[in-house]
Amino acid sequence: MRSVDAAGLSIGDESPPRIMGVLNVSEESPYDPSVFDEPDAAATYVDTELIDEGADIVDVGLESANKRFDVLSAEQELTRLDTAVEAIQSVSGDAVFSIETRYHEVADAALSRGFDMVNDICGFADPKMPQVCSEHDVAVGKMASPPDLTRPGAIADVDEIYEALTQNGFTDKTIIDPAFGGWSEEKTLADDRETFRRLREFRGFGRPILVSINRKNFLRSIADRSTEEALSVSLAATSMAVERGAHVIRTHDVAETRDAALIGDTFTPDRAHYQFTTDDGSRVTAEELDVRTSMEATRHLDRIGVDNTERITDTSVIHTFEIDGLSQSAISTLSTATVDSDAIVVTAAGPTGFDHPDPDSDLGSVSSAVFLTGTPDALHTVATAVDDAVLTEILTSITQQITQSGWFRQWQWQSVSVGGTPSSVSLWAHADSVHLERPAARSAVYSTIDTHSPTNCYRGTIPAYNAATTAVLYEKTYATAMEIILSGTGGAVG
Repeated sequence: MRSVDAAGLSIGDESPPRIMGVLNVSEESPYDPSVFDEPDAAATYVDTELIDEGADIVDVGLESANKRFDVLSAEQELTRLDTAVEAIQSVSGDAVFSIETRYHEVADAALSRGFDMVNDICGFADPKMPQVCSEHDVAVGKMASPPDLTRPGAIADVDEIYEALTQNGFTDKTIIDPAFGGWSEEKTLADDRETFRRLREFRGFGRPILVSINRKNFLRSIADRSTEEALSVSLAATSMAVERGAHVIRTHDVAETRDAALIGDTFTPDRAHYQFTTDDGSRVTAEELDVRTSMEATRHLDRIGVDNTERITDTSVIHTFEIDGLSQSAISTLSTATVDSDAIVVTAAGPTGFDHPDPDSDLGSVSSAVFLTGTPDALHTVATAVDDAVLTEILTSITQQITQSGWFRQWQWQSVSVGGTPSSVSLWAHADSVHLERPAARSAVYSTIDTHSPTNCYRGTIPAYNAATTAVLYEKTYATAMEIILSGTGGAVG
């Protein structure tokens, strides 16, 4: 991951997350607290509400990016540049000043008059923008967009967003932006959420990442909050974004966002890194990549020009599963199938945190838990090797999930009925992808189950679902158990 120097401010993995505050000098801008058309008032706002609160960068917008308004021409933006220049010249605090524009003419004029970097909301749709930024030797934010200066950010699909960021190449100091928000009518909340889930993939460019997620609808709609009420959801997402690899957070809520970013940064797992200088002065570096899915591995391989990546990506990530409810013969079959693969299966000495159910219940006895770990390639090998109906269904399902999704931090329940008699077997497994470098996560799968009372479960977490399901399995009927598992509703169990 390369670092970018923005007028002396280092941006990248080796630096703390940077906060980009916002100043707008356009009356169309939708967020009133940041809108000014008088230089002195704008400068006061920048000093007191942005820089004093922790902003490292101040992004100055000349027009609203709201799709309801007509796009200004370069000439129209230039008429507003005087106010922006006067404002930053009156600021007493220290910050990097960024000009938000889509036009190379505006960028050139702003950089010549005191601005330090560019935030290009059309992602080099103006083909002269990279040249201008290179000539001025400045950092530039590049937001994913189609090759159309009138449609910034108007891309919905995450793979197309990734591809759009390659438009007209990169400068040495390019910072990429996946373009969150309602930039077009076609883009849905689900599109933004999928991009956020897969944010770590954008590290595949090997460049710093900028995100603008402050009070965005794809977040606030989750909690049913208005824009005014949406600070809390923005802060939660900020910590997550930093942990997933974001380096610059653009926001109107500087102080609070700074705090949230520092929390995310503090709890981001350390990545191994080593640099060595040889006797002839050459520098050799080794950097652990932040790769947790096959698609994330593919992005890095594409960057360095590796062909025929399927074999590599299918062996680059480890997935770990717990399977409960298998018969002893199925466990034996699974163990045999892993002999000729790189997968590992371990059988627990006893049940996972719960007493055995009543032998007289509908479900009968529950076998020991099985701990299965391996790469997608290894798990596929096991799935095709087993000769057991239950194992074939569960292994085929989980291998399909981990290979078809770029983001596999999700999990699902699986249940299998054998011989038409549901009570003859109850199979439930949570397919949670566990990063191999974090073994504590594996033990947490077991230990957290014990902490959740069956009568005090809440919706939405793996431990809660485990507790709710197991409580029903042990205390209620099989039909109720399967309803809970298959519907995924969880809930309190009395």
